[in-house]
Amino acid sequence: MRRVVAASITTVLVAAGLAVTGGSAVAHGRGYSALIQRASHGVPHITARDFASLGYGVGFAQAEDNICLIAEQIVTVRAERSRWFGADIANISSDLFHQKSLDGRAAERWLVGPRDGVRAPSNEVRDQLRGFAAGYNAYLRDGKKKINDPACVGKEWVRPVTELDLWRVNWARMVRASSGALADGIVAAAPPAGAAPDARTSKVDVSPVGTESTRGRAGELTGSAGELTGTLPAPGAAAVVEARDGAPAGVGSNAYGLGRDATTSGAGMLLANPHFPWDGDERFYRMRLKVPGRYDVEGAALVGDPLIEIGHNGKVAWSHTVSTARRFVWHRLSLVPGDPTSYRYDGRTRKMTVRTVTVGTPGGPVSRAFYDTHFGPVVVVPGRFDWTTDTAYAITDVNATNNRALDGWLAMGRATSVRDLRSVLDRRQFLPWVNVIAADRDGRALYADHSVVPRVTDSLAAACIPAPFQSLYATSGQAVLDGSRSACELGRDRDAAVPGILGPANLPTLVRDDYVTNSNDSYWLANPDRPLVGYPRIIGDERTVRSLRTRVGVHQVRQRLAGTDGLPGRGFTTGRLWDVTLGNRVYGGELVRDDLVRLCEAQPMATASDGTTVDLTAACAALRRWDLRVNLGSRGSHVFTEFARAGGMRFADPFDPAAPLTTPSRLAIDDPAVRTALADAVRLLDGIPLNARLGDIQTEPRGTARIPIHGGWPETGVFNMIINQVQPGVGYPKVRHGTSYLMAVELGRGGPSGRQLLTYSQSANPNSPWYADQTRLYSAKGWDTVKFTPKQLRSDPNLVTYRVGERHS
Repeated sequence: MRRVVAASITTVLVAAGLAVTGGSAVAHGRGYSALIQRASHGVPHITARDFASLGYGVGFAQAEDNICLIAEQIVTVRAERSRWFGADIANISSDLFHQKSLDGRAAERWLVGPRDGVRAPSNEVRDQLRGFAAGYNAYLRDGKKKINDPACVGKEWVRPVTELDLWRVNWARMVRASSGALADGIVAAAPPAGAAPDARTSKVDVSPVGTESTRGRAGELTGSAGELTGTLPAPGAAAVVEARDGAPAGVGSNAYGLGRDATTSGAGMLLANPHFPWDGDERFYRMRLKVPGRYDVEGAALVGDPLIEIGHNGKVAWSHTVSTARRFVWHRLSLVPGDPTSYRYDGRTRKMTVRTVTVGTPGGPVSRAFYDTHFGPVVVVPGRFDWTTDTAYAITDVNATNNRALDGWLAMGRATSVRDLRSVLDRRQFLPWVNVIAADRDGRALYADHSVVPRVTDSLAAACIPAPFQSLYATSGQAVLDGSRSACELGRDRDAAVPGILGPANLPTLVRDDYVTNSNDSYWLANPDRPLVGYPRIIGDERTVRSLRTRVGVHQVRQRLAGTDGLPGRGFTTGRLWDVTLGNRVYGGELVRDDLVRLCEAQPMATASDGTTVDLTAACAALRRWDLRVNLGSRGSHVFTEFARAGGMRFADPFDPAAPLTTPSRLAIDDPAVRTALADAVRLLDGIPLNARLGDIQTEPRGTARIPIHGGWPETGVFNMIINQVQPGVGYPKVRHGTSYLMAVELGRGGPSGRQLLTYSQSANPNSPWYADQTRLYSAKGWDTVKFTPKQLRSDPNLVTYRVGERHS
């Protein structure tokens, strides 16, 4: 039964002269007003007459559930982590990086230009962020004494926010896979010892207060009230250099776009299955947002973001997977002899710009000199991209100027078909580091890597990547360009939205009536019946080995269409799509488990990496009885997980690009590293029964309860990815990241229908009623229903309605 909550904010609304008529929020005079209908599991359905009021409702609702997460985001982009959370190496490095962007007015520059949503953000998006800040601040004013999340209750760093703060958060998210991933390397960059910078400097003083620390990373730091010195490691930079693709560390996804030939109804269907952290400010948040006649979308966004990023309207559904494309390019600088802060460009000398950035810490201000070129910042990755007396490396980050994303997602939410959605992608080119997979009501499915990619064409790569770096480009897609020639600048594609990025004609796109899929490999096999080939290497690789997760993802679709997966019938319903996604097959186990068991039974004694002799008998028995799944009742799956993670998945047969979904597949039983990996797994699992049920040892804490969690590591070929670390003698007591938002939606003629779930629940606050409910639902492979039509929403037995708003001058 629906009821209206008489909260203090409602009193404020009425006193301000704001009224609600006809079931939607209407503001009299100048003000904000939004109707919030909380459905089951606390999911807000927010309706407002304009985007400012919609933003207000979103900011208020998100603050109710996750105010500490948003407040910490603001601390980060204000470069105040050291002030409030302690002066460890991670916080100081973060603060210096963000203070540099503050000093350089990065967010402010985003807002200059024609407000067309491409050259500068539109008025609608600006209104949305302005309203979000106002709604957040209204909750803070009304609820500060009521905040009961132990993460920030009573903390001085929970303060009002501004619209500009939110743009800074958006900037930080855009550079997540580029400058943000290289932040430590940007902070650490310094000319060779003994070389003094010769340039103008600017300095900002920040007063230090506070001592609390919430994050930490080993490192050495000295230099209170002066220059930052000592050891500044660059783990983020190294991770990007060594990574197989351009993905931000710790995130990924699966997605299916199913067309008319793959569904039993003939309507389009979508699986959204992003894999993101279960804790911190990169959690998803479910919501439904509506401005009547202008915008109506249900789905999820990252906490702190004002618009739906993965979801559906009445005719189109879409999801994102992390793309393999690179987001930045390196420029090798030829330095002037005797002056390592000057470089040669077209035969002339250019000086680096040097700026001193200062941040406050409890021990006093700390400063660091940053070095920039006309390409972008100088970056150091020790042992790979060093700054010597004759060479340095700068990057161009094409997402640092990507102010188009929020307008892009707004336009996606208004698309009426796959064709229309593709036009949005072509015109706006805003996706920062993700692919898009979509389906529409007419039964068309779309895959596109229309993300923001530096314009490194094959001809530019051949002419401008020096010979020592050609192999790096071929294997990883990292482009190191000759920084001494203007001919090696990125240039502009005629069809590109902005200079320096590949235009739509150079980006892979596929529309199908059957299906498209992606699980974080490149675009090549979005549909194996129509491989995508011939694109610049910077986007991804072709005709190379696919991950086991990619392979099982395609097999699942093909077997469902053929009716050979053990489930009734052929083709997909949303129920069958849910069953397939959470079927928890371990494809690597299907390939090699039997050979592994035969090997360890024939040779039960093995030597671990540390030289210890290990009896494999119990491990062999557990693997033989294992059901080849990572369900709660699966026994022994953790033995295979640790075997794979120890490097045991070694194959005897080579990869065959003509059979990419079935090769390689045979265990290399003659490779001694296979038995060593199993011995290492047994050693690591000492104290944990090798035949334990997964649900007894893999859990997620919620208060004093431990919720059993199914799913597993992608190295083993698990589609339903759950990442955690084994604790000796205990098991897997905390999920780090993995399956987060789940949506299986069908776009039928009667409106969207299907299932959805947020695995870690709507709120990070342990005192919230929405802290554990969806997590328990996920444990049981349950779901919440899509609630898009008025009938679907009205049928929710837990619906609670209230109104929020305020008058402003």
